[in-house]
Amino acid sequence: MKWLEKMNKSINYIEENLTSEVDYEKVARLSCCSVYHFQRMFSYIVDVPLSEYIRRRRLTLAAFELQNSDIKVIDLALKFGYESPDSFSRAFKNLHGVTPTLARDMGIQLKAYPRLSFHISIKGDVEMNYRVVEREGFDVFGKSITIGLNENPYEIIPKFWQDFQEDGTYQKICEKAGIEPYNGILLNAALYDFDNDGTYRNKYMIYTSVPQGKEIPEDFDTIRIPSAKWAVFSDTYDSPEDTSNLIQKLWKRIFSEWFPTSEYELEKGPQLEVYTEKDNKVEVWIPIKKR
Repeated sequence: MKWLEKMNKSINYIEENLTSEVDYEKVARLSCCSVYHFQRMFSYIVDVPLSEYIRRRRLTLAAFELQNSDIKVIDLALKFGYESPDSFSRAFKNLHGVTPTLARDMGIQLKAYPRLSFHISIKGDVEMNYRVVEREGFDVFGKSITIGLNENPYEIIPKFWQDFQEDGTYQKICEKAGIEPYNGILLNAALYDFDNDGTYRNKYMIYTSVPQGKEIPEDFDTIRIPSAKWAVFSDTYDSPEDTSNLIQKLWKRIFSEWFPTSEYELEKGPQLEVYTEKDNKVEVWIPIKKR
């Protein structure tokens, strides 16, 4: 399948450049998506960040070379992109549990992380609820944060929601939008501005729709959600406290199960998380286009 071919081409490029600089832009181009989206897909599917996969593969190859050649540790450090033998030795010991010097000894136990390849895994035991819809553009407002390349969104975003509730921002947004505050904080969220300035960051906004005829205070952020064709995925929760884990699982299944086997690919634009109190439903809205 074309999706598998693209992902495996990206892995081929990474493997060919483990002893030089891996160009994240080229990795993303080979898979026909942005750097941010490739890393996001990769971490959902593989369960480790792309940077960690590259680190593990480099240190795996370094261990093989230590045991099968007389290369000096300083030369090996430079070969795999480390600035000094000390930084290389620390990274090596963190992964393998022993120093590079001890790794040469017969019988020493080391770790090997194999080269990755993408295949379709036949599951089918749990259905995914989705629909494809077209929707006109609309404006939203709220509060946003920027999430960097090496930051953990699963720690940052829950704290952002907690602060959002505790500092009075939630009540203020409800007041401006003319909606009743709800103690489960059932607003929505948008991920947007992917790679907008070459720093591989994105923004995450807790938002609600801009009410007609009302001006939004300058201390709030506003964005336009453009007209698009959307794939909408849904699941239900037992209580608002369950939504964080539920949304993470839903995102992972979208990238690891739905996109690889569908006839669609990501379209540029914000991606939405929509929560409804009425039927305890959470939805993920992703702009899509035909492959």
